[in-house]
Amino acid sequence: MVPPRPRSQKSPYPLWFFLPAAVIYGVFFLAPTATSFWYSLTRWDLTTAEFIGLENFRQFFSEPFLVQGLVNTLIYAVMTSGLKTVCGLLLAVLLTGNIFARGFLRTVVFFPVLVSTIGIGIAFTVMMHPTKGIINVALGTLGIAGPGWLTNPSLALFSVALVDLWKGVGLATLIFIAGLAAISTDYYEAARIDGATRFQQFRRITLPLVRPATITVVTLSLIGGLRSFDLIWAMTRGGPGFSSDVVASVIYKQYQAGFYGLSTAGNVILFALIVAIILPLTLWFNRREVAQ
Repeated sequence: MVPPRPRSQKSPYPLWFFLPAAVIYGVFFLAPTATSFWYSLTRWDLTTAEFIGLENFRQFFSEPFLVQGLVNTLIYAVMTSGLKTVCGLLLAVLLTGNIFARGFLRTVVFFPVLVSTIGIGIAFTVMMHPTKGIINVALGTLGIAGPGWLTNPSLALFSVALVDLWKGVGLATLIFIAGLAAISTDYYEAARIDGATRFQQFRRITLPLVRPATITVVTLSLIGGLRSFDLIWAMTRGGPGFSSDVVASVIYKQYQAGFYGLSTAGNVILFALIVAIILPLTLWFNRREVAQ
């Protein structure tokens, strides 16, 4: 006998209960998003708007420095996300072990997350000065010629990424610590009884069971990297030249120059880029998690 189909549970809240949240979401997200899509198809200023179709997008992808900003955004996001994931996991494993002053070290690692991004950018700009910065001065005492961290076009973007790692790895470490704390010690005890080494325990137990935390760190770091602006602007203004420009800094520069339609098209491209990367990645992570 086929059991009766269960009735869907009715929500205890009436529909009007969700109305305030829906209004706020519509006014502050849906409406500005739709407006941005419309203005990306126009040449507009503060008073008028002329519809020009996809001309802004064509111009965006035809300008070499705009395309360079798009490429830099992808490089920056992948690099910072990968570094935060690897370093955050290693630091979390270290800070959950039996080490001296563990609580103090956790505070030290997390402290940069609480500091203003602009403040960090200004401080590291001074520290990375090619001749007077403390980093190159310290290297000089060792007989090493320090590079132009922010003045060398081939190093500027990577230098900012390293500062971003220093600032953001604390949050990744905190997420990984929470993930490691949720793993039962019974797994490790059984592995030790079977003669597993520390590396084998890390590979066979820690990595698979900390997967939800890894997904969270990778997703948040990628989104943050793709949207990054304040640290890059505080340290390099996108320079030297356009070597460290990202999409967000390009958008800001176009607004400053009065090319509002082109900058709005850049916003749409950035939005589409984030969705095109994060949505498939999230779906892939979810399928892998369900399969396991």
